[in-house]
Amino acid sequence: MSDPESSPPLHKDSFISHEGRVVLLALMAGLPGSVTALLLLWFWTGEHRANTEWTLTVVILLGWIGCALAVRERVVFPLQTVSNLLGALREGDYSVRGRSPRSDDSLGEVMREINTLGSTLREQRLGALEATMLLRTVMREIDVAIFAFDEHQRLRLANRAGERLLAQDPEHLLGKTAEELHLQVTLDGPEQTTLQASFPGGAGRFGVRRTRIRERGLPLELIVISDLTQALSEQELLAWQRLVRVLGHELNNSLAPIKSIAGSLVSIIGRDPLPDDWRDDMVRGLNVITSRSESLSRFIGAYARLAKLPRPQLQPLEVAATVGRAVSFETRLPVDVTAGEPMTVQGDPDQLEQVLINLLRNAADASLVTQGKVSAGWRRNGAMLEIWIADEGPGLSSTANLFVPFFTTKPGGSGIGLVLSRQIAEGHGGALMLENRVDGPGCIARLRLPA
Repeated sequence: MSDPESSPPLHKDSFISHEGRVVLLALMAGLPGSVTALLLLWFWTGEHRANTEWTLTVVILLGWIGCALAVRERVVFPLQTVSNLLGALREGDYSVRGRSPRSDDSLGEVMREINTLGSTLREQRLGALEATMLLRTVMREIDVAIFAFDEHQRLRLANRAGERLLAQDPEHLLGKTAEELHLQVTLDGPEQTTLQASFPGGAGRFGVRRTRIRERGLPLELIVISDLTQALSEQELLAWQRLVRVLGHELNNSLAPIKSIAGSLVSIIGRDPLPDDWRDDMVRGLNVITSRSESLSRFIGAYARLAKLPRPQLQPLEVAATVGRAVSFETRLPVDVTAGEPMTVQGDPDQLEQVLINLLRNAADASLVTQGKVSAGWRRNGAMLEIWIADEGPGLSSTANLFVPFFTTKPGGSGIGLVLSRQIAEGHGGALMLENRVDGPGCIARLRLPA
């Protein structure tokens, strides 16, 4: 039980309503005039007439009280109107509008602001409803399974693709836990991953993305599951076809002459008597077989190098020093360097220098054909560093096969330089592009890395 002495004091008007206080203030405002009128009526008039005095007294009192009540009504009625308008807005009824006899007074301004608020809320609700309908339609029709789990890992939302993936109706899905639906791995694993899984609606490889959202203040885990089986299968098939085509082409180029020469050598040895120059023919044939075997060995070694590219070991690199070292390796012709602003990036020095050396060598090869020049430089392009190398060679007749493994237009080329360079650039989160110049003959290579 609380101590009354320690309780905060109550104001004397705490039990009087707002309307009561308005009436009380109005009565107090009219009190001096009414008291003065009654005093003059009863004590300062020369002749006393009881009936008249009592009648006037009642009139004065009624007028006083009536004015106070009129003031109350004038103050309370607009407040009640405003309360009704705000209540309608709270309930979502934005069609109700307030009106005032005058628009240039304070009450008219209040009504105008409330009407404007109602119109704004109505437009916002219509926009929210349209956005919600659009979102629901997209989620329902998109061919990606979407699930939303609450903080207790119970399913609260699933689209049509999710229902097909789990092969259940929505009334049987909603409310079940992720463990019951065999989706626990999607909640416990990384936010973005690829997994091999089997669901009632299909099996294969699936891409999983998880993100946290809030609905009506409650946290939800949104799971997006996309079937990657068909896309990956098509890419794998394309990669295998390309690999078999390239390997078959290179192997045929080496094995066909080896087979032909071996057959010729067998026919020479089978002669009786042996030709006088059979030893010379044997030496020449074996030399050709050795040369083609070495070429085939180099090809297999180049393929192994392409398949075993290590992960980049990132460390701070000064762009000017890295470009300068790569340029120093090209001694066949001078390279004009256009220095950009001093920059430092995170990269693997060995891999990036190898990329620049490959690009500079290709540019020099092209420029030597036309006796042109080679230039290089760097600049910041938004959030990326762009290192460019330009030549004045004959240009590129076609860019379709530039990054196809083992494709080359140079005699004796391995066809892996540009492929390796692009893999290194992508391993650093960047990109490599090669295109013909628009400001003159030749082509330009652009190596882009995160700045």
